[in-house]
Parts: sequence; C-alpha cells; structure tokens
Amino acid sequence: MKINFPHRQFAHCESGVTANLLNYHGFPCSEAMAFGIGGGLFFAYVPFIKLNFLPLTTFRTGPGSIFAKATKRLGIEIKREKFSNPDVAEQRLDRLIAEGHPVGAQTGVFWLPFFPPAYRFHFNGHNLVVIGKEGNEYLISDPIFEEPVRCPVEDLRKARFAKGALAPKGKLYYIANMPQRFDLPQAVSAGIKEVCRGMLKTPVPLAGVRGIRLLARQLVKWPGKFDEKQTLLYLGHVIRMQEEIGTGGGGFRFIYAAFLQEAADVLENDKLLDLSKHCTEIGDLWRDFALLASRVCKGRAEIQDSFHDLSQLLLQCAAEEKILFGDLQRVISD
Repeated sequence: MKINFPHRQFAHCESGVTANLLNYHGFPCSEAMAFGIGGGLFFAYVPFIKLNFLPLTTFRTGPGSIFAKATKRLGIEIKREKFSNPDVAEQRLDRLIAEGHPVGAQTGVFWLPFFPPAYRFHFNGHNLVVIGKEGNEYLISDPIFEEPVRCPVEDLRKARFAKGALAPKGKLYYIANMPQRFDLPQAVSAGIKEVCRGMLKTPVPLAGVRGIRLLARQLVKWPGKFDEKQTLLYLGHVIRMQEEIGTGGGGFRFIYAAFLQEAADVLENDKLLDLSKHCTEIGDLWRDFALLASRVCKGRAEIQDSFHDLSQLLLQCAAEEKILFGDLQRVISD
C-alpha cells in the first residue's frame, strides 16, 4: 500500500510538508510560498517556559500553524485530528492511507530511527507525511531528507505520542477538499501582514523585535549569573533552536527573502525585491551570531567579551528587522 506521492527535499519540515501536500493536490507551490502565506516567520524568547529544562527561544510560529494558515488563506478544506489512544490513532492513520490520503503527522524527533543519532534529541514539533505502509513499516516523505524513508510501526507510534513540551498527542492532518480557484494575491498579502504584526506589534516584550532585544539584554548577563557550564548550555540551546531545529534564525530569513521575491511577482510590486535583499542581509547577521556563538561554545573565543559582542549582534538584528518589517508593512498597505 503506497501512495504515488512526489517527494521533494526542503529546508524546513512543516513548510516542506505544506508545499509537498499542496503540490500533490494540484496547487504548484514552493517551500518559500508556503512559509510566507502561512506566516511562519516569528521570534519569541520566553524564559519561564522550558524546553529540555532550558528557556524557550523560537524563530517561528507554533507547530501546525503554517499548514493551517496557508490552507485557510487559500480556501482549502483540511481535517486535523488528535488522539488519546495510540491503537485508535494507528488504525485511523492506516485507514486514511488506504483511502489514498497522504497524511501529515507531528512527531518527536528522538523516536525516529531514520534520523542520525546526533540529531535525535527531544523535540516534538517535527512534521512529516506518511505515504504508505508495507508490512511492519510506514513509508514516509520527510522533507528534511533527500529520499523517502521507512519507519517501523512501533517507532512511529512512539514518535506520535512522545511526551514533554509540544507533545503531539497523535496529531495528524490532511487535505480534504480543494477549491475551484485561489485568490493568491490576497493570501500573500494576509501572510505578510501577519508577520509584520507579529514582529512589530506584540503587546508583550517577549516576542518579535522586542523579544530579540530582550534576549540580547539577558544573554549578556549569563556569564555573571551562571557558572561556565550553565552559561554555555544556555547559549548552546539558543544556537540549537536557531540552526538545528527547523532552519531557525538565518535560514528562515533566507526562506522569507525568497518568498518576498515570489510575492513581488504575485502582487506586481518591485519594492518587495529590495526588501527581499534586506531580508537576506539580516539572515547573514543571524548567521554571524550563530558562528560566533558556536566558537564560544567550543572554547575558541573568550567568554565575557564574546557575550558582549553577541548581545550587540542581536541588537543589530533587532534594529534591522524593525526597519525591514516597518518598510514591508508600508509597502503592503499602499
């Protein structure tokens, strides 16, 4: 039992899953377009919420939101389900596959054996598409990988019911019905406006540009607040969230820059091309931050001075993003 599903490799799991599902159902879509329409770009630093006992830093909206918002803005009918019973969840997945539905699923990375051991840590926001079942193995299109992969039934069950933060609770989702026509300009505009609001107009200082500034102020205090081991653990966690979980800071900016290039054609507005270039430059700044932080974690840079430099890089990122999203907000409102 296997669905003829065209697998394509992408940079990020959920935007890749969304793009692959949309393409399967007849709507040509790049990963960048799925990410942009779904309003995936975001930032939040929430020190009182812990992930693996460390403060939550996120560079994107919550798991499932990109698929949900992209399909809603395109007028696509979807179904989403959660389960409390693993047996019921497995039976439902098998039934949907038998009916010919490629099924998106939220999973815990730690329990997926096709991931290399170094990347199997406790993160429960990973998305993939189940496209078939042969014997005791599921056939999976995971957009992080070059080719489709196989996963034993028991391992996928563990991944779908992983415990801890962002517990997936057997979550699955699929496209139920496609509309006759799509209002792509409206969907693109709505996605851009959401990201601008999220980055510029959050009411709390934990998110958007204000959240980046908060992290910059907190980060510079870590060497005096914690011992060296804990300090490097905190910094390493930020970099893992940025560079390993999804595509994080710089990577998401590069994807969003590609989206703005496509949006310039859809909305017939060349001003978006200049903003795309600015977004790429900001992505480079985030990569500079990650590079310096990784050198600190590996003991190749002096801690106290480096944390000051890291804080200044974050403040520069915040300043540039305030300009970018302010300009983008004005352009999209014209």
